[in-house]
Amino acid sequence: MPNVRRTLLAALAALVLVLVATALNAQNTERFSLSGNAIAVYNLAGSVRVAAGSGAAVVVEVTRGGDDASDLKIERREVNGRAALVVRYPEGRDVVYNNSRWGGQSTVNVRDDGTFFDEEGDRGRRVTIRNSGRGTEAHADLRILVPAGRSVAVRLAVGDVSAAGVNGDLDINVGSAPVETSSTRGALRVDTGSGRVRVTDAEGDVIVDTGSGGVELSGVRGNEVSVDTGSGAVTGNGITAANLAVDTGSGHVDLTAVAAPALEVDTGSGAVDLQLTTAVDRVRIDTGSGAVRLAVPADLGASLHLETGSGGISADVPITITERERDHLIGRIGDGKGTIEIDTGSGAVRITRR
Repeated sequence: MPNVRRTLLAALAALVLVLVATALNAQNTERFSLSGNAIAVYNLAGSVRVAAGSGAAVVVEVTRGGDDASDLKIERREVNGRAALVVRYPEGRDVVYNNSRWGGQSTVNVRDDGTFFDEEGDRGRRVTIRNSGRGTEAHADLRILVPAGRSVAVRLAVGDVSAAGVNGDLDINVGSAPVETSSTRGALRVDTGSGRVRVTDAEGDVIVDTGSGGVELSGVRGNEVSVDTGSGAVTGNGITAANLAVDTGSGHVDLTAVAAPALEVDTGSGAVDLQLTTAVDRVRIDTGSGAVRLAVPADLGASLHLETGSGGISADVPITITERERDHLIGRIGDGKGTIEIDTGSGAVRITRR
């Protein structure tokens, strides 16, 4: 009997601890409502989760963390015509973001109103964020609930960002953080100084720009789709766009099931592997160093201009050849209605059937 009593008391104590922890978490989460069609949120460090919301206002839930969390101030203001929520960190001190998922150090210029990243130049005080050392040990984790039709700008220096199920325009600009989106409807812009980007099931124009970090696209449908990476591979599947542009300073490009009448791929260093599903108006592929393989549908018609500085040219599709040398080929596939231009500084060129 004593053993049963001890077991019951232990279970009751565990339940009390859970209830207390839940209550404390609820108390630590602050909620802010922002009215208007255009909203901006600024935070130097933490995780950001963007999800679909209801009602007329965008709701931002803020959960502070770190030993100095009470030093953070949450302010409302207007920035560039947007209603904004700004997480303010103490001035004159660096920020310590103690998180196992983020390491290293990042520096950002913060303006007097606590905002950053919106303008070119080096305006504002320089704040260094690191995962250990001296400074304000604090961060804020955010959950942003977005009603349909709103436009939301997210500014984060370090941490991570995810967005799912949002029906509205998103503008995500981060310093050092991975970004992942899924099931979005509306224009999507992602800009990272450093960090990988994954976009899944997006409907609307998509623009991705990374200084360093790979980009993965899947199930993207928009008029304009553009990817620019300073260093990082670009991979994807199921991309439909009127205009598709991919530019990598260093990194391979591997895209399958692409339907884009106008397509341009430029790599400083990296192979290109493309699989087209529809006819094209104009395709241009340029690599400084890297082989190119282009898979085309059986009914595609296009004039060809293929050139390589070092590497062979081959095709397993019927081509009417106008001119052929070791390093270039000019000809036509089918009715020749579209245009395909491929130029590699070093690397083989191959045209295949899907």
